[in-house]
Amino acid sequence: MHDIHEWWPELSIGAKHALVEAPGKPLTDEVREEIAAITGEEIPPQSVLSHDDVEFIETQREQVD
Repeated sequence: MHDIHEWWPELSIGAKHALVEAPGKPLTDEVREEIAAITGEEIPPQSVLSHDDVEFIETQREQVD
């Protein structure tokens, strides 16, 4: 998956909330579709964020709330 710094800023608020609410869980179809549209890369079903990606999202939490 592309670096989170590339696609996170482009995600919808709904997709960002979905990631904040379910760290470590497989990405929803909607989130995978958004990331794919942003990056041009297919995101396989059952994809999960890396530990580093989850930590990055935690640092961005104030911007999502």
